[in-house]
Amino acid sequence: MTVVLGPDDAIDPGWAMAGSMTEVSDLVRAGRTVVVTLPEEPTEAVAAAAVFAWAGARVFRTAPGTARDVRLAVEMTESLAGRRPPALTRRGLA
Repeated sequence: MTVVLGPDDAIDPGWAMAGSMTEVSDLVRAGRTVVVTLPEEPTEAVAAAAVFAWAGARVFRTAPGTARDVRLAVEMTESLAGRRPPALTRRGLA
């Protein structure tokens, strides 16, 4: 399950904060739920969310205006990584 939080939302005490790919990877391997705070710039937030989702982060803290785009990027990344079924599948027939 992926969670997207606003900047003022409370963080669960059981979650671990991470700021780099190495930290995310280490904490995910240790079995922790990782919280990543994303940049304010919408394009940077979407790119960072995709990268951190690939590394295994599950909770993303973002600016209110970018929450929808971040969620879409994370869901797409989860589908590409094989951890979530795609939202829509089509079979190409010739």
